[in-house]
Amino acid sequence: MSDAVFSPPVRALLLRGVEMPDPAQVFVDESVVPERIAAGAVLHPGTRLTGTLTSIGPGTVVGAEGPATLQHVQAGHGVKVRSGYLNGCVLLDGAETGGNAHIRPGTILEEQASCAHAVGMKQTVLLPFVTLGSLINFCDCLMAGGTSRKNHSEVGSSYIHFNFTPHGDKATPSLIGDVPHGVRLNQPPIFLGGQGGLVGPARVAYGVITAAGIVQRKDALQAGALYAGGETGRARAPQPYPLGKYGSMTRIIRNNLLYIGNLRALLAWYRRARIHTMRGDLFREACRIGAIEQLDAGLKERIKRLQDLAEKMPASIALWEDESAVVAQQRNFMERWPQLKARLKSELPDTVGAAARERFLSEWTMLSATSHIEAVRQLSDAAGAAATEWLQAIVDYIAGGEDGLSGERD
Repeated sequence: MSDAVFSPPVRALLLRGVEMPDPAQVFVDESVVPERIAAGAVLHPGTRLTGTLTSIGPGTVVGAEGPATLQHVQAGHGVKVRSGYLNGCVLLDGAETGGNAHIRPGTILEEQASCAHAVGMKQTVLLPFVTLGSLINFCDCLMAGGTSRKNHSEVGSSYIHFNFTPHGDKATPSLIGDVPHGVRLNQPPIFLGGQGGLVGPARVAYGVITAAGIVQRKDALQAGALYAGGETGRARAPQPYPLGKYGSMTRIIRNNLLYIGNLRALLAWYRRARIHTMRGDLFREACRIGAIEQLDAGLKERIKRLQDLAEKMPASIALWEDESAVVAQQRNFMERWPQLKARLKSELPDTVGAAARERFLSEWTMLSATSHIEAVRQLSDAAGAAATEWLQAIVDYIAGGEDGLSGERD
């Protein structure tokens, strides 16, 4: 077939060595920058690329199982997008998404993270190796854990992260693992059993196992423990539930601030650490920059959701009949929110964790590794511990520490 029938953007990619088994069935918008699509990438029939920020690295295969739309997506080396709709997300080297994926802005799949078919993600961060099964809704989560593709954190099929409350708010992000320890790729995996769910905002410790069919409604912070039974299957008498009347705010605010702190720590990791393992490669650097943009957007999303929650406090307080401890918590949150919001939106002082950061970087910047994962595995125990100390200092600064930002304690 003569290439005269192809659109100019498709012809430009063919000339660059992009593989297309049937280029007549590939759509490339004029906004796509040809130099950001690597020679050796494979675009199967039904692929649609749009957006000036779209970047596809060498060895990446798009649309092998059906139509795939990528809009402002950055994909590294050897990524597999089998089919579905991806918008405003980042897929680092070796990440994979199954058929009919629906992945929206704020999502980052780090190296070798993956999901099977029919998975929805938005404002979701999966650190390396984390694996999601099929038929999953996993929005507003950060998950880490595991040491390799054979020893990874996993979410079983038909799992749901419940991220919208009956009161109509979404201050519900869940932290499954964490960033300061997770980036070292040496933590026990977490297992969330299939046909189950997690009610956000929640925290789950490394090594936790939740049995299949369980809806986890509380934090699971006992490392290495099995959480099973008793939370879903018991009939209870109906009870009053006034919409808009909130209870204790302590855990909600604390978990939100811890989540924001972990996003800030991961942002610092991309800016100060990953720059040394991803630079020098056009497509990996595009992923790093894209991840920074998505993390920035994720921080704005989380602050907005807390703002929405603070604005609901007057109506909630009005539904309480007396000035209880719960009302005092809500009033405290409402009154302190402007100060807290300004703190959360401000630039992180460079002094936070600075000594540990420099101890880590003094070794990190001298490593000669061919991949980010290899570099992490080459770190000495002392340098790895310094990295964790630096990132934990960022989390503690955001989540409260000596400044008491998280309000009253349980």
